[in-house]
Amino acid sequence: MTDATETDRRLVELRSHCADLTDAIEGHFLGHREVVDQLLYCTLAGGHSLLEGAPGLGKTTLVRALSTVLGLDYSRIQFTPDLMPPDVLGTRILEESQDGHRHFSFQPGPIFAHVVLADEINRATPRTQSALLEAMQEGQVTTFGESRKLEPPFFVIATQNPIEMEGTYPLPEAQLDRFMVKVLLTSPDQADLVSILDATTGGHGNPPQPIVNGAKILEMQELVRETPASSDIVELTARLVRCTHPGGPEVPESVRRMVRFGSSPRGGQALLLMSKARALASGRLFVTEEDIEALAAPTLRHRIILSYEGEAARVDPDELVADAFAAARRG
Repeated sequence: MTDATETDRRLVELRSHCADLTDAIEGHFLGHREVVDQLLYCTLAGGHSLLEGAPGLGKTTLVRALSTVLGLDYSRIQFTPDLMPPDVLGTRILEESQDGHRHFSFQPGPIFAHVVLADEINRATPRTQSALLEAMQEGQVTTFGESRKLEPPFFVIATQNPIEMEGTYPLPEAQLDRFMVKVLLTSPDQADLVSILDATTGGHGNPPQPIVNGAKILEMQELVRETPASSDIVELTARLVRCTHPGGPEVPESVRRMVRFGSSPRGGQALLLMSKARALASGRLFVTEEDIEALAAPTLRHRIILSYEGEAARVDPDELVADAFAAARRG
């Protein structure tokens, strides 16, 4: 079998898996196809997701369904102000053997799973939030002076409530930058709400079933990395990231006035990887400008720090990303 034939086979298989995964998730999380797609692209790109939405919109249901159809271990951590780092990472306990000898053994925390739901992450203190940083960046945790690897694939999906700000601790920029995407979950429209009410107030439906497994996910992630992006696409991405910063002659006036700091290079990496995943899920082995435009807001919105004027005007970061993209497209 030639390399081209093998690549085509892998592409067809990945596209088929993506369609099956999306259908299975939508069977238990009704509506919001764009949200499901973005989480799936992030999974294929090997990144972490920040899911923001009001209470009761099904964030936990969505993450649980995603982990099930992916065939991965799932763990949920409810972040509260009194949560401590050992509650996340694990701790040592003193055990006594049958012969009377005592020794310490490590009790793994809930971080040791494939899919970790950090529920209401902004309710915990910065010290506890930071317990996730090494896991998200390095795929390992260090406890009691010993580093322990996390079995891949490993994803953190954190949720936060944008309404209740009382008693919360906003995520620092360094941690926000570790999330590949920030996915916004809005209220369902009339038709979707009718479907949700009808499906959730009747008999119990069939639970979701695994469609792939960890080994298959790693294989699909490898294909995403291998997907080429033309020099024009890479240059467009670089111009877009630069256009989110207030300095420079090519920057739009809205960004110059409303933004204090723009996206880091990690935002450009996230955008390219997500665009590659979107291209493969669409059956293409190349990234288009449309992929970049579609995923610019989810990958960059949380990386833009507004100026005092921007905060006072309550400007939407998505609008600034759109202005930056228009400027980047003009070159």
